[in-house]
Amino acid sequence: MADIINLLPDNIANQIAAGEVIQRPASAVKELLENAVDAGATEIQLIIKDAGKELVQVIDNGGGMSETDARMCFERHATSKIQSIDDLFQITTMGFRGEALASIAAVSQVELKTRKRGEEVGTYVEIDNSFVNKQEPCQTAEGTSIAMKNLFFNVPARRNFLKSNAAEMRHIVDEFIRVAMSFPQLQFSLTSNNQQLFHLDKGSLKQRIVAILGQHYNARLVSVKETTDYMNVYGFVGKPETAKKTRGDQFFFVNNRFIKSSYLNHAVMNAFADIIPADSFPLYVLFIDVNPEHVDINVHPTKQEIKFDDEKLMYAFVQSAVKHSLAQFSITATLDFDLDPSIQALDAVSKPFTAQQQSESTQSPLYKSFTQANQAHMIDKSSNSSNLKHWKDLYETSSKDTYTSAFPVEQEPEQETRPAVTYESQPHATASVIDERWQDTATDQKVPVQVHQQYILSQIKSGFILIDQQAAHERILYERYQRALQETPMATQQSLFPQTLQLPPADAALVSEMLSDLQTLGYDLEPFGNNTFIVRGTPADIQNGNNQATIENLLEQFKNFSHELKVNTREQLIRSMARNNAIPAGKILAAREMQNIIDELFACSMPNVAPGGKFTFISFKLTDLARMFERGS
Repeated sequence: MADIINLLPDNIANQIAAGEVIQRPASAVKELLENAVDAGATEIQLIIKDAGKELVQVIDNGGGMSETDARMCFERHATSKIQSIDDLFQITTMGFRGEALASIAAVSQVELKTRKRGEEVGTYVEIDNSFVNKQEPCQTAEGTSIAMKNLFFNVPARRNFLKSNAAEMRHIVDEFIRVAMSFPQLQFSLTSNNQQLFHLDKGSLKQRIVAILGQHYNARLVSVKETTDYMNVYGFVGKPETAKKTRGDQFFFVNNRFIKSSYLNHAVMNAFADIIPADSFPLYVLFIDVNPEHVDINVHPTKQEIKFDDEKLMYAFVQSAVKHSLAQFSITATLDFDLDPSIQALDAVSKPFTAQQQSESTQSPLYKSFTQANQAHMIDKSSNSSNLKHWKDLYETSSKDTYTSAFPVEQEPEQETRPAVTYESQPHATASVIDERWQDTATDQKVPVQVHQQYILSQIKSGFILIDQQAAHERILYERYQRALQETPMATQQSLFPQTLQLPPADAALVSEMLSDLQTLGYDLEPFGNNTFIVRGTPADIQNGNNQATIENLLEQFKNFSHELKVNTREQLIRSMARNNAIPAGKILAAREMQNIIDELFACSMPNVAPGGKFTFISFKLTDLARMFERGS
């Protein structure tokens, strides 16, 4: 019987290994940047074309490689970091397994130029599908330049699974930010399609955070620093006002390596539990320095998931460090003991208490009943009617007014001429007003009724339906935006005074990629250079307001969807806009507004679910109600 087991050729083995290490252009960016850091570089350039599909190039001024090393670095498991098994538990470098360059060479065309410090001539290597096409001396600057071209050119099936340029560019920027945040003492730059997105000079950690996330964070960061014999924690957390509704600016680094840890994230969330809303996420950039013996980083191909030998201790220490910093910088609720200026101006405060007034007050029977020993419970009945009459009158008047407004009574003639209450103009209606609305609308069975400012109750022939107002409006807006992209662009409401929109570099790159779609959806945006845009108009169906906050919230929703959904950029964008602009729970609606939502919802192609799959309404039949109330038995 013939043998059937054979060894795979090296190029096929490398392609299989590349499936774990190089999943998209951003994976190569991470590996090449980390190699540049390990090479001792102080200046690192990242050059991108076509969101990394055409080119990913990293240029550094590090130590460079010899002629032999330039060839060996593309072999599988070729590494200078590990000599024995014991070295695996003392890892202090970013890379160590020797898989990155071999995997990159297996799925792309690679050009390497490198020269060691002190040498006059460098080395040029050209590799195509793991095969070396050329190796020769060359003139190049000290350090290394490695270019990865035409990713997945030899694996077209995997290339077809890449996302849009906007989505892939977002992943590249994420990886760039993580490495740049880890090493603020190094200079980094990112250029995409000949446009520089980042230029980060050497500086402190706070300077690096502000340069990446935006200048508006400069005065909103709280320093964290705790030192023990076991581990050190340092970095910054954002003040409560920087918390966002979606996960975004949250970074954990262990020994300068970015990690993802829901466990440690929970520790930070607990530290913020009492000072931010439950559905918000705080900003933090935290570094943990710990002996490598206590950490296992070799548990995942991307090295972003690690294990600690004592996770409970890490959790408690991180939570304590953040709580201590928030308390130290007084980021807690405080009482304001300053008197209001209008109170200061009152006669009782500003004018002196004269001797005559003091004498008259002390002669009062009421005063004596509270100053004589053991007489606090005694009040002179003879003086009760005269001294306390004005208090009784005030109480009776106040009580009458209060109960008249809270409970409907027989109307007096002058009350019948009062203007009707307009509920649309009263966002904070009292309980009595809401009760009156219920009574008014309940008399007409065709008028919808709002329940707890979240649901709309409407009667139908077979029973009634209960509509989630936010989910329903989200479905309406989603289909409206979908039609705008496919058929007629949405109308734009021009602003009387155009606003300047300043964004962090990563968000500015995202807006630039989506600019044409945003304009189709009604946003009149114009690039103004240096991560700035001019907002000249917004969609006509959106109320004018804080355009900066509106677009920032839209971007947060988009980034949140990009992590959760496997859909294209346009789909993510219109879902984000629908979620961002939908009527929120808690908003009081007029009967006309509720009826409009009902009419538009059932004119949709899929009225029963929101874009995310959540039900928009639930129907209740009369037969179901009869069964619940045991009418038929």
